[in-house]
Amino acid sequence: MTETALNPIVYEVIRNRLVAITEEMRVALQSVSGSPTVTEASDFFTGIFLPDGSVTSMGFQVAYQAPVCGAFIRHITHKSKHAVRDGDMFIGNDPYIGALHQNDVQMVGPIFAGDQIVAWAGVEAHETDVGGMDFASWSPKAREVFQEGARIPCVKLIDRGEMRDDVLEMITTASRLPGPLELDIRAFIATLNVARARITGLVSRYGADVLTQAIRRMIATSAGAMRARLKELPDGEFHACDFLEHDGHSNVLYKLDVRAIKKGETLTLDFSGSSKQAPGFINCTRAGLMGAITGSVMPTLGFDMQWNEGVVAPIEVIAPDGLVCTAMFPAPVGSATVEAIWVTGNAIMLALNKMLAASQKYASRAQGVNDGAMATFNLGGVNQFGEPFGLHLMDPLAGGSAAFAVKDGVSCGGPITSPMSAIADVERNEQVVPLFYLHRRLSRDTGGAGKFRGGLCAEVALTLGGIESAQALIMTHGAESPNSAGLGGGWPGSTIVQTFGRGAVKAGRAAPAEFETFGPKPGLMTMTKNDVFAVSWQGGGGYGDPLERDFCAVEADVAANAVSPGAAREIYGVVAGDSAASARLRDSMRRARVPAFAKDEAKFCREKTVGALGPSLEIRRDARGLHVTTPAGFVLATGHSRWRGGALGKTMKQVPAAHRILLHENLEATAWYCPASGLQLAVDFHEKGKPPGDDVIVELETLVRAGP
Repeated sequence: MTETALNPIVYEVIRNRLVAITEEMRVALQSVSGSPTVTEASDFFTGIFLPDGSVTSMGFQVAYQAPVCGAFIRHITHKSKHAVRDGDMFIGNDPYIGALHQNDVQMVGPIFAGDQIVAWAGVEAHETDVGGMDFASWSPKAREVFQEGARIPCVKLIDRGEMRDDVLEMITTASRLPGPLELDIRAFIATLNVARARITGLVSRYGADVLTQAIRRMIATSAGAMRARLKELPDGEFHACDFLEHDGHSNVLYKLDVRAIKKGETLTLDFSGSSKQAPGFINCTRAGLMGAITGSVMPTLGFDMQWNEGVVAPIEVIAPDGLVCTAMFPAPVGSATVEAIWVTGNAIMLALNKMLAASQKYASRAQGVNDGAMATFNLGGVNQFGEPFGLHLMDPLAGGSAAFAVKDGVSCGGPITSPMSAIADVERNEQVVPLFYLHRRLSRDTGGAGKFRGGLCAEVALTLGGIESAQALIMTHGAESPNSAGLGGGWPGSTIVQTFGRGAVKAGRAAPAEFETFGPKPGLMTMTKNDVFAVSWQGGGGYGDPLERDFCAVEADVAANAVSPGAAREIYGVVAGDSAASARLRDSMRRARVPAFAKDEAKFCREKTVGALGPSLEIRRDARGLHVTTPAGFVLATGHSRWRGGALGKTMKQVPAAHRILLHENLEATAWYCPASGLQLAVDFHEKGKPPGDDVIVELETLVRAGP
């Protein structure tokens, strides 16, 4: 077919076919793999790429992975000494080349039309163990990447259609679980073969030139859509940060900081304010940073676009080398996905949601942070049949999702960066490893409090079944930092609680035992059939002041056991069954926030609202100019958006216990109130002694032109 043959119908056929191919790749991968991480939790990636590594079409699993597969392809085509021939497939997992961490093994293969490469297919999945000093390849005590899982820079595993068995043996021998690793690698081969056959079919029908034109148009269309989206959003600077604690060696607090500077059709993400790289395994490389950016921008701003390279084309990145999110070789990066990458993604999404909240058109989409932490529990050893086993428990994906401006978050909604993630049935996990659940259930009082409540997280209690002991790797962040931030006065979801009861099970029954509460990184330990590990994760962030929540909604929460009667009273000011007492309680709680309500009329603007800066932050105009006000009309700022200078702030070293939030010794919380009404406007978490800065800096006239 000629160039003119790419008419709208042909284009749509090819575009939808490419989307379907990534779905066929998913089916092939999950059909061959025997790992619950792949088959149940969907911790993998499938995609089609241009010869230059630009992602063309991708599945809706782990969005973080799209740019790293592209980086791996560019390494092969630009830096590798490998000759690339039809039928070749390459395997790698080196985070200093193109991977998030060593456990994320990936394979890519070229797709030829004659002697021309028209596309690449890529696949990746998390493998439970790829070697290293500790089981599961996540080594809290590692100080160099050499101590972590085996790094495969770029190896040709399939040479012109023939398996290199010696290379496969070398890779699997490094693992404590060679069987499952080999099966997944063979699943990768099947996945790439599906892509190769389907793309070859498209070439046969439409020709290589038409296919390439269609792919480039797909990317250009998404790029155009993202530029149009950015143009609709307010220009300005939107700041957010998030924290992770403990680097595996000491309980140091690390900050992931982003300034989202939006101007016209471009968005600049500046990470210069982030902490320096850590001596432990929590870092990520620049590949991981790009993964965090892609995985955050696509669902937050590109929610209605085809996900491909075009979605991130208008984004510029500022990130000096040597940060915790741009670690330099040979820094350890074994837990990058659940530490630096995850927390960087939280900060990006919070900054972008502050931008959405300042937009009339998209304010209804603004929310806090979903499932802000991924706690880790890996279990491995020898099962009752004398076979090695290993499980990377994916249940922590059942964290809560954040509330929106108009509705509550979804309980166990999980991370937005992996829209199709799931968790295995209890019975499935018990079937594949000698594990026994005592419970898996929703965890009360874990959703971030707000006018609209964040979704609850789940909690589990686990012991062993059928064996005497096994090795458990236990680690997290978010035990002392609330990562599921709220918005507009909403509170974050709960922090993670990990406990361990030695001797809590005897003869298959619960026994009296003291449960030890773990810190963030207890690490590798022996677990016996008499022990119980229990953990609750983070709920989603809340939206708006909890005292604004509908009285009946709180009563329904109490009836559903989502909120305890104590939390209903202490956080929401609700006495179940007594609306009059609740009204009095809420009034007294607002007055307790502010010593005396402001009444000086000179500090108010009574004109109608002409715009909004965000939740509970209105813009009004009078003879004095443009003001940022509270709903009560109290003027917080005039002529600029730095509203915190006019609000009443209260700083806390620890927040009230009813929120189920524990703070690191170097963290503080500051709640901001309207001096005229006691309305809670925002809750900031920041380093001790360092008050939060202005997080939304915009020209007020811009927001006024957009309308109220």
